[in-house]
Amino acid sequence: MKKNISSFIFLVSALIFIFNGFLAQAQPPSGYYSNAEGLYEDALRQSLHNIIDNHTSRSYNQLWSDFAQTDKKSNGKVWDMYSDQPGGNPAYEYTFFSDQCGNYSGEGSCYNREHSFPKSWFGSGSPMYTDLFHLVPTDGYVNGRRSNYPFGEVGSATWTSTNGSKVGSNNTSGYGGTVFEPIDEYKGDLARGILYMTVRYYGEDNGWPGSAMTNGADLLPWALNVMLQWHAQDPVSQKEIDRNNAIYQIQHNRNPFIDNPEFAQRIYDPTASLTEAQLHSQLHVYPNPASVSGQINLQWQSSATVDEFVVTDVRGRVVLKKSVSAAQQEYKLDLNTLERGFYLIQLYNNQRPIAVSKLLLN
Repeated sequence: MKKNISSFIFLVSALIFIFNGFLAQAQPPSGYYSNAEGLYEDALRQSLHNIIDNHTSRSYNQLWSDFAQTDKKSNGKVWDMYSDQPGGNPAYEYTFFSDQCGNYSGEGSCYNREHSFPKSWFGSGSPMYTDLFHLVPTDGYVNGRRSNYPFGEVGSATWTSTNGSKVGSNNTSGYGGTVFEPIDEYKGDLARGILYMTVRYYGEDNGWPGSAMTNGADLLPWALNVMLQWHAQDPVSQKEIDRNNAIYQIQHNRNPFIDNPEFAQRIYDPTASLTEAQLHSQLHVYPNPASVSGQINLQWQSSATVDEFVVTDVRGRVVLKKSVSAAQQEYKLDLNTLERGFYLIQLYNNQRPIAVSKLLLN
C-alpha cells in the first residue's frame, strides 16, 4: 500500500510539473503587458498597440519557411485550418515546401499564404502584408473560394469545403452579403487574428480601403459582435499558444488576445461583467429621449468614486468625455455637439466602467 501511495504521489507530482510547464508556455515575458494594467477601452487598445508595435517585418518569400515553424502539426504536416478535421482524418494533407502553390485545380492541389485579414482591406501595404498573426497556410483552392469575403455565420451555403468550411449568405444581423465561415474548432483562432489587427494597426490605418467587415483597422459593429462571439465560444488552444510563441521568436511581438483573452472584453465590451441592475440603477439620465438642442441631467449613486463619464456612439467611438470631482453625483450636459442617434453614457472609476445608461437623441 505504501508503495502504491508513493507511486501515486510521484505521479501527481509529475503531472503537476507537466501542467505547470504547460501553463508556463502560455506566459509572455515578464512585464510584457505591465503598461496595460488597469486600462480599459481606447486607453487599453492604445497601450497594447504601443507594446506590439514596430515588429520585425518579414519578406513575403520568408513566410514559407516561417510557416514550418508556426503551423506544423504533430505529424510534421502543414496545419491548414481550412482543411483540417480535428480528431478525424482530413481529406488531404500537405508537406512543407514541396506542396507550395503553384497552380491549383481543386482542393488538395497545394497550399498557399492566406491573408485572413484580406490584403485588399489594407491596400496591400506593409508591414501588414506579411504579418504572421493574420497570415496562415491554407489550401489554395479554398483560399480562392474564401476570396476577400468577411468572416461570418453562413445561413444558406453556396459552397462547402471537405472539412465543412462554408461560403454563403450571412446569417447575423447587420450585414446581408456573402461571408466565409470556418469550422467551429478554428473560429476562435481566426477571430483572435482579426482582433490582433484592430490593435496592432490602431491609428496606423489611414488610407486603408476597408471592407464590408472593416473601417480601416476597426471592425464594423456586426463583425465585432461575431468576432467576440467566436473568441468566447472557441477558447485559446495549445496550438495557438505554440504559434504565438513561435511568431514571437520570428517577428518579436505577440498576440495580446492569446496571452490575455480578457483584453477583448476590456476593450470592446467592458461592462459585460456587470449585471443589468448594476449597470442601470446607479446612473439616471433625464429627459431621455432628449433633443440635440437641449440638455440632460446625469445623476448617479455609487459606492465607488466616479472620476469621469464617457459618451460613445453606436460604433463604440468616444464622442464626449468629462472629468468630475469625487464629491459630485450630478452633472448637466449640453447636447449641442452631438447628432441624432443612440449613445451610451458610462461612469468610470480609475479607468474602470462601473455604470452605464442608454441615451436617445432626436
